[in-house]
Amino acid sequence: MKHNAEVQESRHDGLKWAVVVVLLVLAVVGNTYFADQPLLYRVLGVVALSVVAVLVALTTTKGRELVELAQSARKEIQRVVWPTRPETIQTTAIVLVAVLVVGLLLWLIDTLLSWAMSGVIG
Repeated sequence: MKHNAEVQESRHDGLKWAVVVVLLVLAVVGNTYFADQPLLYRVLGVVALSVVAVLVALTTTKGRELVELAQSARKEIQRVVWPTRPETIQTTAIVLVAVLVVGLLLWLIDTLLSWAMSGVIG
């Protein structure tokens, strides 16, 4: 029974996506058509049509999956153990020192190879 409801909903998804596309095209064309109107009104019109398009898109199967993904990502972020300030400063210092050491080594290798090639070429 649940499968039939999902199939029925997915049949309407194509129509919903068509409505989304029409709303977005309407926003772009309307913005161009009403170019002589004040910018504020055009921006409000585009934003309003875009919000309606997003709301329609969120009612589709893919839209609901996106909402579920966002909710699970939010829950996962809440479970993360963030480093303390001293840990962050220490890790940053280690990375900066490592970058400095590698940079100096590369500069030294480049200088030696340059000196060697100058000796070979003349």
